[in-house]
Amino acid sequence: MNADRIDDKHMGEIWPAAHPAADADRYGAVDLTPRGAFEVRSLQTFRLVYTAGPYGIDDTGALRVLFRFPTDWGCLQTSDPAGENYVSAAAGNGVALGIAYAEDALPRPRYHGLTVTLLNGYLREGDTLTITLGDRSGGSPGLRLQSFCESHFEFKVAVDIYATGHFTPVRNSPVIRIKAAAPVRWKAVAPTRRRPGERFYLGIKAEDAWGNPAAPAPAALRLAANVAVDGLPEEIEFPRGDRALKVEGLKVHREGIVRIRLLDRNGHVLAHANPVVIRNGPRAGYWGDLHGQSGESVGVGSIVEYFQFARDLAFLDACAHQANDFQVNKDFWGHINRTTAAFNSEGQFVTFPGYEWSGNTGVGGDHNVYYRREGRPIYRSSHALLPDRSDIDTDAPALGDLFKVLAGEDCIVYAHCGGRYANVAVAHDPGLEAAMEIHSAWGTFEWLLADCFERGFRCGVVCNSDDHKGRPGASHPGAAGFATYGGLTCFLAETLTREALFDCIRRRHTYGTTGCRMDLAVRAEFATYGRYHDRDPHAFTTDSREVAEVMMGDIAQTDDEVVRVCVRAVSRAPIERIDILNGTGVVETVRGYIEADLGHRIRVVWSGAEYRGRGNRTPWKGRARFEGCKIRSVTEINNWRRDRRFKVSGSHTISWQNQTAGNVSGFEVCLDHLESGRMYIDTHLVSGEIDLETLGLGDVVMRAGGLHRQVRIFRLPDHNDCTALSARVDVPLKPEGDNPLWVRVTTEDGHNAWSSPMYLYRAEKQEA
Repeated sequence: MNADRIDDKHMGEIWPAAHPAADADRYGAVDLTPRGAFEVRSLQTFRLVYTAGPYGIDDTGALRVLFRFPTDWGCLQTSDPAGENYVSAAAGNGVALGIAYAEDALPRPRYHGLTVTLLNGYLREGDTLTITLGDRSGGSPGLRLQSFCESHFEFKVAVDIYATGHFTPVRNSPVIRIKAAAPVRWKAVAPTRRRPGERFYLGIKAEDAWGNPAAPAPAALRLAANVAVDGLPEEIEFPRGDRALKVEGLKVHREGIVRIRLLDRNGHVLAHANPVVIRNGPRAGYWGDLHGQSGESVGVGSIVEYFQFARDLAFLDACAHQANDFQVNKDFWGHINRTTAAFNSEGQFVTFPGYEWSGNTGVGGDHNVYYRREGRPIYRSSHALLPDRSDIDTDAPALGDLFKVLAGEDCIVYAHCGGRYANVAVAHDPGLEAAMEIHSAWGTFEWLLADCFERGFRCGVVCNSDDHKGRPGASHPGAAGFATYGGLTCFLAETLTREALFDCIRRRHTYGTTGCRMDLAVRAEFATYGRYHDRDPHAFTTDSREVAEVMMGDIAQTDDEVVRVCVRAVSRAPIERIDILNGTGVVETVRGYIEADLGHRIRVVWSGAEYRGRGNRTPWKGRARFEGCKIRSVTEINNWRRDRRFKVSGSHTISWQNQTAGNVSGFEVCLDHLESGRMYIDTHLVSGEIDLETLGLGDVVMRAGGLHRQVRIFRLPDHNDCTALSARVDVPLKPEGDNPLWVRVTTEDGHNAWSSPMYLYRAEKQEA
């Protein structure tokens, strides 16, 4: 398929309805130097020359250069000629100019824009206006480019020829290509659960410091596994110019845990793949990211590039595209359907057509709609950016309206938190709303699932990226905007088909992660009996049967006062803890070590958000000072800003500045003489003093208000090699209402995984 520049007819974008002329060529011409390909986060200088057309530009008219929402390049400035991102402008005829840069302030999807206004004169045909971005003449090092790749980074130029305040785009705005920097790390990616004798793959790629797949120099690589793997070569050649390769057709014939290492030719380990659990059973584990956008809406890159990245560079098994509905015109809706149909390959890579219903929070908030098949209608929340009003009567402006029109469709709905958080209090349909998306690049939203518990809704857990930077399935947050790495969902399904994945989602047989791939199994065992329901008896007449146990996502009634929750987690990184929850309360925390194992490692992590809405990100600025002990080493946890590292001063002080949006960030410090040490922590939200010798298995928690804002301090063993942890915990059941039993896994590299809850209840009357 052609992945060329985005077709304008697919863009949901509003320009003035009235235009000065019928021919955009008469608005002037633009040239840009240099052109070509430039590395992410490199410093560059661009010279953009606008030549006026037959109308010229009138006094107080203006030229505007617009950039897309995800752009995280340096903030353009005009006050410091020696600083980064300095911009200058000059008119060839000497007219005085005003220059202003707006960030996150202009109409969607081009939120950022540089406006150059004529202050005391005008331009005639042939006159020029030159803008220098990253002007080095006064000592500036140049313009800092964005952190992610883009095949067509556009300098979108529009002009206000008649000083009316209306800007009209010129034809053929210039573009450059932004490419990856040099690779700094290798990644090896595998599935997490397969059955004996079932084929699986190993994906290999190199990434630059900002998470972009990068083409390394040709390399001879070695592969080694802890068990015999049919089809695994001892050595492979990474081809010149490629950004990834896949080793396919691998098999293991016995149950067990497969751990594959990627090594260089000298035997040095370059990467550890996530574990593959080989186990007999009806289900395998398939990884998907069903939520992101391309440049036809508010992201970057074409939808074709979006799916190519998901399949070939993120090694996903399943993917979907979710453009905001009010930006999806008829042409693009047709293009979405054609593209998902073209990429869908049962057993290899599954796609779903769909869109993001983007109603305001007061009428329901963001919800993702997925169809099983192409060719179905789009029911939008509004036509906010769609000049064509011919199908406006099909809009569903409130969430209840959406559920009504979707009632006869073969589709599923996720609740999502992004610009508009999902407000499940407005409406809920148990036959459609199958899952809550509790993590994405926007942050972590366990409270969304808690909203469902409060109302008796029975929904599964999913995590996705909501990627806007063309990297579904491997969505790094970059240098601005998003708070964390994007999430993934594991579908515990019989096969990799649309049919099997839909069935899996509707049965809530899913778990989500903050982007890692771990194997997670959760079940509940009954002492006497449980009655399993095929569908939610709150909403359907269902088949039921007696069972001895149920798995994550299942709904069952029991007379038992206590059930045994069995959990098994297998990960690449050491497991810090597993929390077993009943609703919002932690029943028990399981660790792979005991208090006697604790050593000299201390973790300080902060989390939470300002509130539920668009401005949820909490800035964290703080300092930790140690007395009576010295810092041996510091490890940052989920500090995604590669250009904003934590600062270690001497051997006693650590300072930081970053942000959270419900997710966790922080650091780990290894100390000497911890038994005589004290830590003084001071942030703009909370402060305190800790006697380090008193730290045990439990957390010291410092509450910071807002939406679950807090700082936690706790102690770890000097060495934790627990990468597979199983537990069996007896959980008392409440006599009335649901007992949503689920687990949260935390690994030492900062990742989380959440199982879908098992909804167990003891009151027989709930079946009515």
